[in-house]
Amino acid sequence: MTTGAITPKLTSLAWPLVAGNLLQTFYNLADMFWVGRVSPEAVAAVSLMFPTSWMFVSVAMGLTAASVALVSQHVGAGNDRQTDNVVAQTLLLTVAVSVTLATAGYTFREPLVTLVGARGEVYTAALAYIEVLFVAIPFTFLFFVFRAVLRGAGDTKTAMWLMVFSAGLNVVLDPFLILGYGPFPAWGTRGAAVATLISRVLVAIVGVYILVKGEWGVRLRLADLRPDWPVLKKLVTVGSPATVDGAARSFAAVAMAALVARFGPIPTAAYGVGVRLMSVSWTVSGAVGQAAATGVGQNLGADTPDRAAEVTWKATAGTMAVLFGAGGLMFAFPGAAMRIFIGDPAVVAEGVRFLRIIGPFLAFFGGLMVVQGGFRGAGDTLVAMALSFLSRWVLRIPLAVLFAYGGTVTVAGLTLSGFGWGVTGLWWSWAASAIGSFVVGVLWFALGRWKRGVVEKEPAATPGD
Repeated sequence: MTTGAITPKLTSLAWPLVAGNLLQTFYNLADMFWVGRVSPEAVAAVSLMFPTSWMFVSVAMGLTAASVALVSQHVGAGNDRQTDNVVAQTLLLTVAVSVTLATAGYTFREPLVTLVGARGEVYTAALAYIEVLFVAIPFTFLFFVFRAVLRGAGDTKTAMWLMVFSAGLNVVLDPFLILGYGPFPAWGTRGAAVATLISRVLVAIVGVYILVKGEWGVRLRLADLRPDWPVLKKLVTVGSPATVDGAARSFAAVAMAALVARFGPIPTAAYGVGVRLMSVSWTVSGAVGQAAATGVGQNLGADTPDRAAEVTWKATAGTMAVLFGAGGLMFAFPGAAMRIFIGDPAVVAEGVRFLRIIGPFLAFFGGLMVVQGGFRGAGDTLVAMALSFLSRWVLRIPLAVLFAYGGTVTVAGLTLSGFGWGVTGLWWSWAASAIGSFVVGVLWFALGRWKRGVVEKEPAATPGD
C-alpha cells in the first residue's frame, strides 16, 4: 500500500475483507432466518442478546485495532522481527483477556439477561442463547486477532477463506440444531449459539496453526510467547481507547435494545431483523475501514502521510457511493426484505417503518466507519473512540429518549419536552445521529493531527555506517 496507484491496491485489499464480513453477516442472517421459524419470542430473544454478547466481544476490537496499527506500521518501516513479536504479544494478551471475560459473563448471565429487559418466554430463550455464546468468546477473540495481524501485513485473503469455511459450517448446522432436523434435538435459540461455537472453535484452531507455520507474511514464534512488557504496554495504550470504543458501541446497542423492548415483543422483533439487514452496510463499510487502516498504517510507517490521507478519502467516497445505492433498495423494498426472515404481519409492518426511515441515511453510517478506520490505522484510537461516543451517547441515545417519549426533563437548567413519537422516534434517532457524527468525523480527520503515527522510526543511517 506504500507505492503505486491507490485505488486498485485499496480494492485488492478491501474486497476479501468485504467478502469475509458479508459471510459473517450472512450467517448472522441465517441464524435469524431459522430462529424466525421458531417464534417471535425467539427472534426477540436473539435480538436482545446479540448486542449484549457483543458488549463482551467488543474488547477484542481494542486488541485488533492495536495489532493492526503496530503490525502495519512495522511492515511499512520494514521491521520484520518486531512484527512477529507483536503477533506473539497480541496472542498472549488475547488469551488472558478473553478467558477472564468469558468466565465473568457466564457467571453473571442470569442477572444480565434480566437487566436487559427479557421477560417470560423471551427470558428463557435469551438465557439459552447467551450462555453458549460466552463459552465461544475465547475462540472468537483468537479468530479476530488472527484476521487483524494478517490484515496489518496486507494479507486479507487467507482470513476470507477461513470465514467461508466458518460461515458455511454455521449455515449448514443451523437448521439441524435450531429446528431439530434428522436425529438432532430442536434446541431453538440454544442451537443457533451451539452452531456458532462449533464454527468458531474450528477456525480459531486453524488460524493459530497458520500463524505458527508463518507462510502468510507474519509468524507466531513460540519463543516469543513470554511477556514483553514494553510491547504489551504499547498494545494496551493503543488498544484501550478502541476497547472503550467497542464497549461504548455495545452498551449503546444494549441500551437501545432495552428502549425498544419497553414497547413490546413486536417492535423488538422488527428491530432485530432491521438491524441485521442494516448490518450488511456495516459489513461493507467496516471492511473498507479495515483496509483503510492498513493503508494508513503502512504509509505512516513509510513516512508518506499525505498518501495515507488519500487512502482514507478515496475509501470513504467509494463506500458512500455503494451505500447510497443499498439504502435506496432498502427504502424501495422494505417489506420484501422483512418477510425473508419473519412472516408475522405486525412485525413486518413495524420493520417497514424502521427500514424506510434508516435507508436514506445508510451511507452516513458507513462513511463514519471508514474515517474511523483511518484514525485507527494511525494508532489514534482515542479520536475513533470519541466519534463513537458522539454518535451513540451524545446523539443517538439522548435523541431516542427525546423523540420517543413525552413529558419534560431538565438538564443543566434547560427544560426539554419530549416529542412523544413512540417507537418511531427511536428509529429517527438513528438517522439524526448518523448525519451529525459523520460531519464531525470528516472535519476532525481533515485537521491531520493523526499523521504522527505510533511506531518509533529507526534513525537514518549516516554515510560510512
